[in-house]
Amino acid sequence: MSVSFDFTGKTVLVTGASSGIGHGVAEGFARAGADLIILSDTQAIHDAAQRMPGKVRAIQCDIANAAMVTERLAGIDRVDVLVNNAGLERPTPLTGENPAGNATFERIVAINVTGTQNVTDTLVTRIPDGGRIILTASIWARTAVPGFSAYVASKHALVGLARTWAQELGPRGIRVNAVCPGWVKTGPAMNSLRELAKASGRSEADVEAEIMSAQAIDGLMEPADMADIYMFLASSGGANITGQAINVDRGEVMS
Repeated sequence: MSVSFDFTGKTVLVTGASSGIGHGVAEGFARAGADLIILSDTQAIHDAAQRMPGKVRAIQCDIANAAMVTERLAGIDRVDVLVNNAGLERPTPLTGENPAGNATFERIVAINVTGTQNVTDTLVTRIPDGGRIILTASIWARTAVPGFSAYVASKHALVGLARTWAQELGPRGIRVNAVCPGWVKTGPAMNSLRELAKASGRSEADVEAEIMSAQAIDGLMEPADMADIYMFLASSGGANITGQAINVDRGEVMS
């Protein structure tokens, strides 16, 4: 059962909200009464808005395109809570064929890091003093796995952004934190599980069993399970927390 939060009168913007963790977090804020704005680079964001409770505004935008971000977010006057969740997760193994490998690597960094910077820099003057910025990093920002260098590096970078922005925006009372999810049942995560199995020559069941053995609490999480930590950090309960990277991973990495 979810904890009770009330964001009535607050404007919350969640990027990457057409599916997965972003959708689960956005829906949580919507149910808590927020004036919700959701963003994604696909048409699916409009369908996602229709499935959520309350009045929800959908914006289709490629956050890696700075000019598009400026244009598409121009009509937003205020954002009390900015959730930088949009991200791309794909394998980028070393192949010795740089032209083939670099396109995916560069796109992951462009969305996960540069896109997060684009959105935040565009909206920072519209976030009131005392506002909140929350970034979706990953448990892989605490560790690493072979074959996913771009994704792992980008998530480490997001923790660095959260810490830097926490110091930069602290004088305005804006709290900035990163959430590091563990294994959540999303399309990209399950695809990564399949890729890990393929690369290691093992079955998907064996890889999942290995993941579960590393957790203190068994089982994969659902996207909706992630909403409470974001809402807590955005609430008065998180008033004394900033510059932190918080693991939500059922005890997989204890740091």
